[in-house]
This record gives sequence, structure tokens and C-alpha cells, in this order.
Amino acid sequence: MADPKGFLKITERELPTRRPVDVRIQDWREVYEEADRGTVVKQASRCMDCGIPFCHNGCPLGNLIPEWNDLVHRHDWGEAIERLHATNNFPEFTGRLCPAPCESACVLGINQPAVTIKNVENSIIDRAWEEGWVRPQPPEVRTGKKVAVVGSGPAGLAAAQQLTRAGHDVTVFERADRIGGLLRYGIPEFKMEKRHIDRRLGQMRAEGTEFRSGVDVGTDITVEELRAQHDAVVLTGGATAWRELPATGRELDGVHQAMEYLPQANRVQEGDIEAAEIDAAGKDVIVIGGGDTGADCVGTAHRQGAASVTQLEIMPKPPAERPHAQPWPTMPMVYKVSTAHEEGGKRLYSVNTVEFLGDEQGRVRALKLVDVERTDSGFEPVPGSEREIPAGLVTLAMGFVGPEKAGMLEQLGVELDGRGNVVRDADYATSVDGVFCAGDMGRGQSLIVWAIAEGRSAAAGADRYLRGEDTALPTAIPPTERPLTAS
Repeated sequence: MADPKGFLKITERELPTRRPVDVRIQDWREVYEEADRGTVVKQASRCMDCGIPFCHNGCPLGNLIPEWNDLVHRHDWGEAIERLHATNNFPEFTGRLCPAPCESACVLGINQPAVTIKNVENSIIDRAWEEGWVRPQPPEVRTGKKVAVVGSGPAGLAAAQQLTRAGHDVTVFERADRIGGLLRYGIPEFKMEKRHIDRRLGQMRAEGTEFRSGVDVGTDITVEELRAQHDAVVLTGGATAWRELPATGRELDGVHQAMEYLPQANRVQEGDIEAAEIDAAGKDVIVIGGGDTGADCVGTAHRQGAASVTQLEIMPKPPAERPHAQPWPTMPMVYKVSTAHEEGGKRLYSVNTVEFLGDEQGRVRALKLVDVERTDSGFEPVPGSEREIPAGLVTLAMGFVGPEKAGMLEQLGVELDGRGNVVRDADYATSVDGVFCAGDMGRGQSLIVWAIAEGRSAAAGADRYLRGEDTALPTAIPPTERPLTAS
């Protein structure tokens, strides 16, 4: 611990500056300006190097947070990236996209603002790329075993990189035209520029990982063919079956799922299309769903020039402070203002959509809403609270209900749990021999850190299976938090 009194000397939590709203909504670049390294060093010194670092427990990856905080304070950035990469394959992704449960578990956060863990992490990896410290790590010995990873989101990429470095011949299959999964087409450019994905893919290709995009396993290649050509298969296709809203008028033109809307905006930035077919320009935009995907829709609508943006949430407005029922070190549900919300618009809580109202051309023109009260039996409408609000574009951002069953999963015949997720044992093996599963496809919709952690752990399980012995690959998730063997 470089400065035992650092948290006493520097009591303020300082994050990078956000670009002015009126500037950033004119482009699609990331919101935050480059962090001042002197400030980052000072913020890292606030880490108390606790006897029991609860941030480790808060982070599914088990990141060695006090160690790299101390190294940054000592200006040893080169060693800091080594400690960071020891547990996290892609800190440039998590440093931009993770909601930072580690900070909710920070001991300093009990009575002071928590250490800026996420920002320190991001600064370490950004400097490492700048200095050329992130290099390919090809295996010294090849095993001759072939592994197929189906899905190229964070879980798939983590599993692929670990298995390639273990010496196996790994091919990643992705049904979209580019590699990256939701990182590529679900995350807006202003949250993470796609150059970060491309740079990491360059490293992975140099290590020996092969990527095949535009291949839908179960359609373009049968499951039988895939298994015949590979010694093991790792399923990392995510939870991509979106939740529907079966309200009257759902079929109207202008009512779309968030994952129909967001990818088009990203394709414009990729240069694939000149303009999005689903565009918010000049329209009254309604976003149904109060989570991160909803906020992504809000920020995208602002940049497309929406006339107004309103976000709806059926749940009550969260409290500003940690509620008693969610004590430290748990991650509390508190009211947050994201960068997208800073940019404008309204947020309505405790409301439910009764009906989509259309015009003579079959386009949505308004939503009929009602206030609701939460009861033991669900949400009850408040009498006399029905009203209409104008709508020219509606996006449904209500989350996902699990993996898609048709095609690959049906052909494989893997066992599913009561929620429709793929059942795995403690080694992330499915009910089908030689087939493993990691990330949202088995866990359900979750955080990027859980996806990477499960990808690493599934790689360790697959490596043990291929070698028939214990493996040197690390398992990120403690045994007590791994999937239980299905009974």
C-alpha cells in the first residue's frame, strides 16, 4: 500500500469530464473525455488495501483491484496491466460498459464516495494499448484439438481467447455479418466506439483464433456437422429472445423492439447504410423500459434529432440513497442519471401502457397510459389516471426472456431449466457430451462481467474435458457461485 492515508488526504471522488451535451449529441463519439492520468493516480491512492477486499466479491471476475490501484499509485502502469489482464481479458469493454458492482462493495463507500475503480481500470488498459503493451500471446504448443465457440459476444470472445492460448484450434461462429455480438450492434457508439472491439480482434487473430461471421449454426451449418468437425463446442449465443408487450395496437408501424432500432444506428456508423430505416428524427419518441437498453435508446434518439423523448418504467422511482433492504456490500437499486438522461427527455415511473393508438395510415400516433400502484398481487391501475401522450416512434426495451430455442438448441437437445436457459454443471458442461455453455444463454440476461467470467470458466471446463486432466486455465468464478449440477 503506497499511501496508507490516501483516502484521508483525498476525499473527493473525481471522474473524467463528460463532453458538453450540446456538443456530444451532434456526433457519435464516446461521451467522456480522456482521463487526466495525474487525477487517476490520486484517485487510485484512495484505495485502502482492505484486509478483506470486498470489491473482489463484488466483481464476478475477481479482479485484483487493490493490487492494480496500488501499482497505478506507484506509477507502475506496466505491471498494473499485467495484474488487470490476469483476471479480465477485455478491460476496455468492462471499463466502459460495466455498472461497477465492485464500487458498490468498496469498503471506503461505507461512509465516503467509493474509489473510482472502473475509471482506474479503463485508464490502465487505454495506456497499455497506447504504449504497445498489449501484444498477442500465441500458445507455445498446439494440442491439435478443435473447438467451436458459437456466439461472439463477451462470453464467446473470452472463452475463445482462453482456449486458443491453451493451445487448441478455436473457431468462433457468429450469425451476424461482423464479430462482436451485442457489443457490436447492441451497444451504441457513444458508449463504446467499435474500434475497441476491432483492436482486440486483431490481437486474437494474431494468437490463432479463427472467426467466421455470417454463419447461423443450426441453419447454415447443422449441429451434426459442427460436432463432427470439432472436439468440443462452447455455446455463448446470449439471451436474445426479447420480451414482448402484448398491448392492443402493438402491430402498428413505428412500434419496434430496441434490438431492431439500435443495430441500425450502429450500421450507419459502420458505413453499411446511409440512413437508418427506423429513425427518430423529428418524432416524439417513447422508450418503454427503464434499464440500460432503454437509456441507449434515449441517447440514440437524441443524436438522431428526436422532437421529444420520454422513457417509461412500470416500477416506482428508485430512492436516491441505498435502501435499508439492500445493505452494503450489495449492489443497490438507486436512482441514476446516465449520460443519455443528461441530454434531455422525461422519465415517467409507475406507469403502464394500456394501448398503442394509430392513425389512418396504420402508424402509431399516441400511447394510452395509466398510473399503477404496486401490490402483493402485481400492479394495479390507479382509477382516473388514464391519459394519452403523443408518439411517432416507440421502442420496447423491456429486457430478454432467455435464449432462442429454434434451430441450434432444439437440434442439440440440451436440457433447459424452468426459465428456458441452458442447464450447465459446475464445469459449464451441458447435458450433451462435449458441449459447454457460458454467459446469458445459461445464466439469463446479466452483466458483461458475468459474461466474461463465465466465458473464462467454461474455457477451463472445456480444456479439462479435452485434456482429460486438470488444467492450468483459471476459473474466474468461485465454486460456491458456479452453476449447480442439474438433478
